[in-house]
Amino acid sequence: MKISKQEVEHVAKLARLEFSQQEKEKLTQQLSNILTYVEKLGELDTKGVEPTSHVLDIKNVMRDDVIAGSLPQDRALANAPEKAAGHYKVPLIIE
Repeated sequence: MKISKQEVEHVAKLARLEFSQQEKEKLTQQLSNILTYVEKLGELDTKGVEPTSHVLDIKNVMRDDVIAGSLPQDRALANAPEKAAGHYKVPLIIE
């Protein structure tokens, strides 16, 4: 499957990314190659193959929760651009 330069520009705009013309051409080629490979994988006969969530036979390794100390509030807020009443202050996004 080929992807057009316009599609790359559209996705870049949605992601708020800026690319030079050379980068756009390179990305167009790379994404086309990826999509072509994925199409090729779709040609494989997977009848009788059970779906898996992971290709390796591994299990979740759990550990016991251990109570540990946390950062003091002043250190946690040390790099905050703005703070108020001991909390991060962020711009209002919902009116």
